[in-house]
Amino acid sequence: MQQKQINQPSAAFIAASWTAFLVGTIAFIIGLWNADMQLNEKGYYFTVLMFGLFSAISVQKAVRDQLEGIPVTGLYYGIAWFVTLLCIVLLTVGLWNADMLRSEKGFYAMSFVLSIFAAIAVQKNTRDVKAAKSNEIF
Repeated sequence: MQQKQINQPSAAFIAASWTAFLVGTIAFIIGLWNADMQLNEKGYYFTVLMFGLFSAISVQKAVRDQLEGIPVTGLYYGIAWFVTLLCIVLLTVGLWNADMLRSEKGFYAMSFVLSIFAAIAVQKNTRDVKAAKSNEIF
């Protein structure tokens, strides 16, 4: 049985991924904190961000599991993709109908996208580092 070689990501890529994740997420949250909107609106956007982060990581894990031959049910795979797309739609609809400047809408959209992308990269790096360390034992 041939063992697949897992390359550990570089320290620079790991640092860049964590930095992007923290910058995107913290910027989004600071923007909400300082925003002139009702608390229920802030809660909506915060929930969409957290839901988006979790669902994007779930998609990355499900896709990676399938590629590595780890069983993933079709139901979980489908739900992971559905909720990821759903939170993107929810953010889009929320921003489209929001009473704020276009620059604010762009800020929230870009920090959301940065956070989601970075969360996927951080999860990938975490998995690759763990896999590389477990291969060193053999």
